[in-house]
Amino acid sequence: MSIIKRKWDFLRKDRRAALIKAVITYFKEEKEKEIGMIEAEEILDFFLETLTPDIYNKAIDDAKNTVKQNYENMEIDLDLLLNK
Repeated sequence: MSIIKRKWDFLRKDRRAALIKAVITYFKEEKEKEIGMIEAEEILDFFLETLTPDIYNKAIDDAKNTVKQNYENMEIDLDLLLNK
């Protein structure tokens, strides 16, 4: 049986298993509802698929801002080295 790899499914097996367990625990403790592994996996997949593009885009924006700030700092440092 082949495993389908989805673009939002980037988690290691152990991390995915821990998150599925966390979903099951959340529903049991907070919602007082028992859910199984399949339902927990579907919930996890829904949130990963829905949120991954936003998280990715935020990470890219953060990286761009960091590079921009570092460039500006480097430019200031270089200007200070000029013989005037």
